[in-house]
Amino acid sequence: MKYPAKLKEGAVVGVIAPSSPVEEERQAQCKAVLEGLGYKVKMADNLSASKGGYMAGEEKARGEWINKMFQDEEVDAVFCQRGGDGANRIIDYIDLDIVRNNKKIFVGYSDVTSLHLLFNQECDLVTFHGPMVSSNMVDQFDEETKNSFMDALTAEKEYAYPAPKGYPVGIAREGRAEGIMTGGNLTVMCASLGTPYEMDTKGRILFIEEIGEHIGNLDRHIYQLRNAGKLKECAGIVLGQFTRCDVDVEGYDIVRVILDATEGLGIPVMYNIQSGHSFPMMTLPMGARCTMDTADKSIVFHVER
Repeated sequence: MKYPAKLKEGAVVGVIAPSSPVEEERQAQCKAVLEGLGYKVKMADNLSASKGGYMAGEEKARGEWINKMFQDEEVDAVFCQRGGDGANRIIDYIDLDIVRNNKKIFVGYSDVTSLHLLFNQECDLVTFHGPMVSSNMVDQFDEETKNSFMDALTAEKEYAYPAPKGYPVGIAREGRAEGIMTGGNLTVMCASLGTPYEMDTKGRILFIEEIGEHIGNLDRHIYQLRNAGKLKECAGIVLGQFTRCDVDVEGYDIVRVILDATEGLGIPVMYNIQSGHSFPMMTLPMGARCTMDTADKSIVFHVER
């Protein structure tokens, strides 16, 4: 897989809504914050359109805006304004040849996990599990989040995960692994199973994050991955943020679930990686080759263009 060209000063950023909408006032704030960072901005026209009250317009429109932004020769990067619901509905409307032939920076997380998996696996494009415009940049674009984002999108040879101050990397099982990073939101990953776009974990480092789930549901999702053979195939596991999750019930937490589900597999496991639905939110290049090493608590991504 290849990195897209690095983000340059004065680049043109296309803002899309592949999932849920925002109100018009919020759109203006999104545009202003990107312009304040020194970028020129092109906005999709469905950012506030609503379907069923929680999707940014019809599936075809949302998918076609991805095609337009990737095909537009002026656009250097495509940022998602937010996550929400419905990205998996638009897959059939995305022209994968357009994405393959116009490799660009693509940023988002949460429901956007569907698109990370699609672009990584079908288009050989490295994408970025990083801050979204409305969700992260307008109100609380803290320095550590911003620095990680900029460093990941402008890296020359390698990009190392920068553990924020006060959030040390945790080691659940020691070891070293190298492979392409895949994953994202746990619920969305599980929803890919049994589809033509099913997540591939063979020889890969699996990143997992979640929001608003009880430990029982987290346990079910993890064991769905185990029962589907996805955990025994992976080279290593990295646990991100589990925001507003009830992850500690009588001492049984998400780390314990992972260790139980991978018992006997010898897979290294790191946790407390700050990427997901909280702040600070560090950027992770999905589809990039990386090395995780518990000896020095490092995750290093190798930039290949």
